[in-house]
Amino acid sequence: MLNVTETKPIDPAADRAVIRLQRVSKRFGSLCVLDNVDLELYAGQTNVIIGESGMGKSVLLKHVIGLLKPDSGSVFYKDQRTDTLSDRRMADVRRDFGFLFQLSALFDSLSVAANVAFPLVERTSKPRSEIDRIVRDKLRMVGLTGIDNQMPAQLSGGQKKRVALARAIALDPAVMLYDEPTTGLDPVRADVINELIIKLKREMNVTSLVVTHDMASAFKIADRIIMLHGGKFIFDGTCEEIRNSGDERVRRFIEGRADEEDLRSLGER
Repeated sequence: MLNVTETKPIDPAADRAVIRLQRVSKRFGSLCVLDNVDLELYAGQTNVIIGESGMGKSVLLKHVIGLLKPDSGSVFYKDQRTDTLSDRRMADVRRDFGFLFQLSALFDSLSVAANVAFPLVERTSKPRSEIDRIVRDKLRMVGLTGIDNQMPAQLSGGQKKRVALARAIALDPAVMLYDEPTTGLDPVRADVINELIIKLKREMNVTSLVVTHDMASAFKIADRIIMLHGGKFIFDGTCEEIRNSGDERVRRFIEGRADEEDLRSLGER
């Protein structure tokens, strides 16, 4: 269930939620970024979280993967409560997750192949020949071949994102988390990332949670769009439903319109 003012959740069929947040709250000083929120994510869906900067979207992602703990409430993965797990046990849970960071977060001192191989080397006992095969397969999946020995400094922004995505799927995750995956890319390169997100859903059946400001991307990839505002979810529905939303806060965001208060602060009203 989701505490929203406008909602029509996608039918989850008979499956249980893969990820659940129950009454989760998080504050940083006097700022409440998550206010008693509930969220359920179902297998195979691509869920997109939108909202203004500083509204807690990335904080939400970090709660899902256990990088932050809620001040109150609970987080579950496949019916296992995760916010109370030790770091060691949470590390085992994270094997099911892939995370594409906003700035790619490649290791500058490692080659492309070594970056993609990193989780395989660190978390498995696979022989080197098997690791090399997986690296080739994942790079091929994201449309990159023949750059195994290049260093991150030699890559374009779009190539870095794709290498980071290949690394994120190296362990065949069940869940993919994307933090602003198209930030810093031109529209063509951004669309390549969108197509890869769709491809991973189709070929790997991953459950995805995507944080983005890019509405063109959201409309292309989302099965479900959820808007976070003032610490609460104010919209939860399909792309068609959000386009027809009557909530002025939602409409301003998806249309990229400043409100009157923003304009007054610029002296334009």
